[in-house]
Amino acid sequence: MTVLCCPDKFRGSLTAPEAAAAMCLGVERAGFEAQPLPLADGGEGTLAAILGSREGTVQSTRVTGPDGSPVEAEWAALADGTAIVEMARASGLALVARNDALSATTYGSGELIAAAIAHGCRRVIVGVGGSATTDGGLGALDALGWTLHGVAVEVACDVTTTFLDAPAIFGPQKGASPADIALLAERLRDLARRFEELSGADVVALPGSGAAGGLAGGLAAIGARLVNGFDVVANATGFEAALEASSAVLTGEGKVDASTLTGKAVARVLDAARAAERPAAVIAGGIARGLELGAPARALTAMGSGNTFRDAPALVEAAAFELTLELLRDR
Repeated sequence: MTVLCCPDKFRGSLTAPEAAAAMCLGVERAGFEAQPLPLADGGEGTLAAILGSREGTVQSTRVTGPDGSPVEAEWAALADGTAIVEMARASGLALVARNDALSATTYGSGELIAAAIAHGCRRVIVGVGGSATTDGGLGALDALGWTLHGVAVEVACDVTTTFLDAPAIFGPQKGASPADIALLAERLRDLARRFEELSGADVVALPGSGAAGGLAGGLAAIGARLVNGFDVVANATGFEAALEASSAVLTGEGKVDASTLTGKAVARVLDAARAAERPAAVIAGGIARGLELGAPARALTAMGSGNTFRDAPALVEAAAFELTLELLRDR
């Protein structure tokens, strides 16, 4: 019997491939075969998750960071001509020590997309998440010359937030004050009107258009398609076939809370496992008190370690060992 190990990242401690590898060690110690399949929901970690299952090469391009400073940003060119771009590698909050919410730009994200197009890629998947920006994608569009040059661009959204809601929902985590949020909202309203005048695109009510501070909406205005991030990664990695070939499933992420149940990777994996009648369990760094997942779960924070981040690989392995035996004890 094979256990499918398909986690998202454990932010701050393990990438999705590292978490999957640790789960596999626990499964194998329990006496079963393990299949690693790192996943993501379109946010940070999308590139690593897809490269874990698909043939491709990592490229590096010097681009403009969110504060205007140059950064080296990696992206991937797959063998089939698809590029994987994570906007957080060019325009992410982690790239700046102190973010200026009003001036943070997505110009570098546009430069990354342009680099993929110049490389000859005919399809570009843009993962959005972890952004420092709320510029409505204006910087990225300027870098692209307001055209996708005939290339199919898909924006893998990990939220359904609409364009004008982005400042209020995501602004505070990017350092925006109440006054900043009001100004950013006004800017996005003006930009939405500009999009409609120039291309006829109405991004205001488009689900997901507020992802990455409106980058998703900006790209949609020039022809990109907004898609569910988990679906993009699942299709790219062969999740459905791997699930069908498995006897049980382990998934997980760093923090499982109410937001997990709004279409994030862990919830989507659990739903798919139930539909396929496969027993499944969750391993997480922490689990919100009282949250009902409908599946066995282990929180690393409850496993007695003095340093959960440092000990994450061993703790995930131990949790996977226990849960595998629990799931497959009577099979």
